[in-house]
Amino acid sequence: MSLKDSITEDMKSAMKAGDKDRLKVVRLILAAIKQVEVDSRKELDDAAVLGVLDKMVKQRRDSIEQFSKGGRDDLAAIERAEIDVLESYLPEKMDDTEIDALIDEVIAATGAESIRDMGKVMGAIKAKAAGRADMGAVGSRVKARLGA
Repeated sequence: MSLKDSITEDMKSAMKAGDKDRLKVVRLILAAIKQVEVDSRKELDDAAVLGVLDKMVKQRRDSIEQFSKGGRDDLAAIERAEIDVLESYLPEKMDDTEIDALIDEVIAATGAESIRDMGKVMGAIKAKAAGRADMGAVGSRVKARLGA
């Protein structure tokens, strides 16, 4: 069963259970997936769905930061609850040692030697660590490793 099918099944379960909060978030997820599918004119695979989920989590983290600065802790709490539901579909995050090992492996596999090879390295890492690592942090580590 694909990740998208699993999310659809969770929507049905949330409807039957009367869990309105979870249902709202699951519908948001499915709407975001559908929007990307319509825009790209193709059905998303699991990796692309993970990318959509990752983007949604980042958006909510940004919102939490803004709401906290504005003194709206009630809205920040809603965003945190949405993140909990979103993260339930994401794979377990990689720890620092796993990320470093993956960077070393990809650099060796691609033969990267300088910062000019960063695109190749990041492309390979993104394919292997989709949804499991913050690509911004990984990018800075790769840049440091390649001697920028």
